[in-house]
Amino acid sequence: MNQPLFWVLFNIFVVAMLVLDLGFLQRTGHKAKFREALAWSLVWIGLACAFAVLVYFWHGRGPATEFVTGYVIELSLSVDNLFIFLLIFRYFRVAAEHQHKVLFWGIVGALVMRAIFIVVGIGLIRKFHWIIYIFGALLVYSGIKLFRQHGAGVEPEKNPLLRLFRRWIPVTEDYEGDKFVVRRERLYATPLLAVLVLVEATDLLFATDSIPAVLAITLNPFIVYTSNVFAILGLRSMYFMLAGMMDLFHYLHYGLATVLIFVGLKMVVSNYYKIPTGLAPGVVAGVLLISVIASLLHPQSQER
Repeated sequence: MNQPLFWVLFNIFVVAMLVLDLGFLQRTGHKAKFREALAWSLVWIGLACAFAVLVYFWHGRGPATEFVTGYVIELSLSVDNLFIFLLIFRYFRVAAEHQHKVLFWGIVGALVMRAIFIVVGIGLIRKFHWIIYIFGALLVYSGIKLFRQHGAGVEPEKNPLLRLFRRWIPVTEDYEGDKFVVRRERLYATPLLAVLVLVEATDLLFATDSIPAVLAITLNPFIVYTSNVFAILGLRSMYFMLAGMMDLFHYLHYGLATVLIFVGLKMVVSNYYKIPTGLAPGVVAGVLLISVIASLLHPQSQER
């Protein structure tokens, strides 16, 4: 599965989809509607399912199950990413028609960062197996922290990367349409570029949780990479689909925290007890489903 041909063909597919998105679907001033976002979310989920079927027929049930599990984990953790992105866009008052462009380039950067994380992470685990315990403990800690942080607001001005960005790079006072940089007497960054930097920094922090979570399922680089890519490529359309529905699922963060703790414990006990691969996706899907149902049965009060 890790033959160069598989990597080349898959990355050609990814580049083709990005070119299609950038050249034909990302129209200037376009504001994504709910039905459009829902349709594209279903397209990406359908493509991931089709890829899982291909993996099943080419390499058997085990790798296919690992891909589905990794994809479900990545997609579920990406939902928490969407909450943060929504708060960032609201804080910086980014126009809805410009959010599409920020998310596109944010996803391109995320693909590059995730690939580096995967290569480094797998290499470290194979060379120093004890690192898996550190990754597991990090996930458990992140899950507990997520339980305690519900309702906490995002404070972009405290982000060290954004503060460094503003200190060293001249930034215009206001937005300049959908431009990231403008030329006057010299080049200036726009606030939209600052938002992109913050989105990338946020995704980098989330990658420290999500990549170890998938590495707990498999150390197959191709499976880890493809499950990440499919989840990330569908992230933007899912953002616009869920943007108007965020308040409905106020218990979802508890489900995500539980998933992180479960996967972290799975890594910690991996040398002593092997949790069946098929059990992991059932636990992840069940926990998330319960959190969504609980949110619908007990709606968040208007005062909160």
